[in-house]
Amino acid sequence: MANKNKNYRFFILVLLTIVYGFNFIDRQIVGILAPFIQKDLDLTNTELGLLIGFAFAVFYTTFAIPLAWLADRYNRVNILSIALATWSGFTALTGLANNFFQIVIARMGVGIGEAGGSPPSHSIISDMYSKEERAGALGFYSMGIPIGIMVAYFATAALLGSSTDDVDWRKIFIFLGLTGIALAVLVRLLIREPKRGAMEFDEIVEIEQPPFLDSLRVLLKIPAWWAMCFGIAFGSFASYASAAFHTKFLIALDPTFNFQKLVIILGIINGVAYVGGTFFGAKLADIWAQKDIRAYGWLPAIAILLCLPISIGSYWVSSVEMNLIWSALFLVFAGVILGPSFAIAQTLAPIKMRAMSTALFFFILNMIGLGGGPTFAGWLMDVFKENFNELDAMRYAMTVTFCIYIPSLVSFFLVSKVLPKDWENAEKLNLKSIKQL
Repeated sequence: MANKNKNYRFFILVLLTIVYGFNFIDRQIVGILAPFIQKDLDLTNTELGLLIGFAFAVFYTTFAIPLAWLADRYNRVNILSIALATWSGFTALTGLANNFFQIVIARMGVGIGEAGGSPPSHSIISDMYSKEERAGALGFYSMGIPIGIMVAYFATAALLGSSTDDVDWRKIFIFLGLTGIALAVLVRLLIREPKRGAMEFDEIVEIEQPPFLDSLRVLLKIPAWWAMCFGIAFGSFASYASAAFHTKFLIALDPTFNFQKLVIILGIINGVAYVGGTFFGAKLADIWAQKDIRAYGWLPAIAILLCLPISIGSYWVSSVEMNLIWSALFLVFAGVILGPSFAIAQTLAPIKMRAMSTALFFFILNMIGLGGGPTFAGWLMDVFKENFNELDAMRYAMTVTFCIYIPSLVSFFLVSKVLPKDWENAEKLNLKSIKQL
């Protein structure tokens, strides 16, 4: 029976990871196809940055909070399946857009749907894995990011031609959108709603759900939670900016490089380097934290410290091949950040507020990182284009953008300082929040 339960847990974890992967497929594909969307719809770099960043992020983050509130009270599987169907439907509609206004509306719809993805998923996983296993489980789940990005590249390579003159960007959006709708049906049929708080307590318990403002006040009083949020948000600011314009940069660096070959290589890099970094970071965090809980702050801080020079250097190399090598190294350390951060977001939050914790966490992360990074970098590129060619404008813009890693580094060192006390307080608070049947 134990093995059966263990197998079921792992199956659900894999399925939720696939769903999370689709979340990032639908995001990443815009960045991969950015040069072709930009050319077809006649967009500026600023408009492209707004499309990838702010237009998506503002709706994603705004709707995440009320949807998380619902996930803390109602069936999380239902919320997740409806959310997946919604963002997949709007992904398909993206492929039908004929101007900037239409594609912005479609991406807003994707943002609204994706807002209902991670909060219920994080909450479900946390009710299936103990706090000792949670960083590893959430780290596995977070591999949906690099896996989704990898699949986005592979799907592009499979559905599009080798020449940049042959690219039909619309059909891949339609294909991925319809596939996601089918996946939403499977989620609804295969996942059973777990008991809330089951992994913290041996007895079956009933959780009293607090009002929204009470949840907000509790979370805002946890220093380590706040520091973690800003740490990963500033780090994501740089990472999202780079991802948004990476394909555009590589085409500008060498317009003759086989496009189909390029996206395949990028897919492999993300699938190996980013997945490896994410898995390694989550496992190392769980092992290291058994000796010193501050590891959940130290490990991301070390990774960010290494990301800063590597990311800048990757945009000043003279060939596509060298950029790909530097990018692979960068993705390893970028992946290390995810597992420890997700574990902090869930473990420091009271059981009855876990979905809300994820929503607020992603609100901060995506408003700053996803909303700000691509938008800021795109605007900087247009500014630098007044005095430099397209390639150098991107180099200078990304160099300035990557400096945001410095406040991210400071934030994670702060996490390591205040985490022991906050971790202890969270465990005590969870004991008091349970109403025994």
